[in-house]
Amino acid sequence: MAGNTIVVFDFDKTIIECDSDNWVVDELGATDLFNQLLPTMPWNSLMDRMMKELHDQGKTIDEIVEVLNRIPIHPRVVPAIKAAHALGCELRIVSDANMFFIETMLKHLGLREYFSEINTNPSFVDEQGRLRIQPYHDFKNSSHGCTTGTCPPNMCKGLIIERIQASEGNKRIIYLGDGAGDYCPSLKLKESDFMMPRKNFPVWDLISNNPLLIKAKIHEWSDGEEFEKVLLSLIDTISTDEKSAFTSTYLKMPSNIDVSAIPKVLPVQQ
Repeated sequence: MAGNTIVVFDFDKTIIECDSDNWVVDELGATDLFNQLLPTMPWNSLMDRMMKELHDQGKTIDEIVEVLNRIPIHPRVVPAIKAAHALGCELRIVSDANMFFIETMLKHLGLREYFSEINTNPSFVDEQGRLRIQPYHDFKNSSHGCTTGTCPPNMCKGLIIERIQASEGNKRIIYLGDGAGDYCPSLKLKESDFMMPRKNFPVWDLISNNPLLIKAKIHEWSDGEEFEKVLLSLIDTISTDEKSAFTSTYLKMPSNIDVSAIPKVLPVQQ
C-alpha cells in the first residue's frame, strides 16, 4: 500500500482527452464567437462570458451536462484512477477548468468519490439558470505573485502544490499534467517525488528545455495506456520503498545492542 502518497492530476488533456472548455463551446456551436472574443480578455473571464452568450441563445444547463457526458476519455484512465485509490493513494485534482465541468464529468464516470480535493475555478448556476465561472484567484484585485511566467493570472498551480506540501508533511507526490500551467508545480516537487508530463505537450516541452531544473524524477507518458502503466509502476516503486524503510527501521536490530543484556523469557510454572 502507498498510504503516504498523493497523486495530483491535471484534468483537461490528462484525465480527459481534450480541453473541456473548448469541447463545450465547440459542441454548442459557439466557436466563432469564442475565437472572436479570445484576444480581448483572459481565458477564465472569457468562459464566464461564453456561458452568458450560450444562456442568451437558449442553451440550458441540461444541454451543457449532456455535452460534458460525451467528452472523450481513454478507456484505461478510469481503471488506473480506481487502482491508484485502491492501493492507498490520496487523489487530488489541480485544474484550470471549473468545478461544474469537473464534478459533472467525474460523477458521470463514477469517479467523484475517489478524489479528496478538487482545486479549480469556482462555478455555480445562478437564479436565471446560467452557469457562472469565477477565477480561483481574484486577479482583478491582486496578483498571485508567481514569476515563473507560465501561470495564467487566475491560478498558480505551484502555489497549490506548496500548500499541499506544507499541510501534508513528508508525503510523496506524483504529479500528472500536460499544459504550460503544469510547469510551475513541477518546479516545486522534491527529489522524492515524481513528475509525469504528457509527452509532446507544452509541459513536456518546457521541462525538456532544462530537465535539471526539476528535482523530481521525470517519467513521461503519451496516452491512456502509458498513463496507467507508468502511474501504477511508480506507486509500486513507492510501496516498495515504504516496505524497505519499515523493515530497516523496525525489524533490523542495531549492531551495537548487547544481545546478552536482553531479558530471557521465564518458564511458566505449571
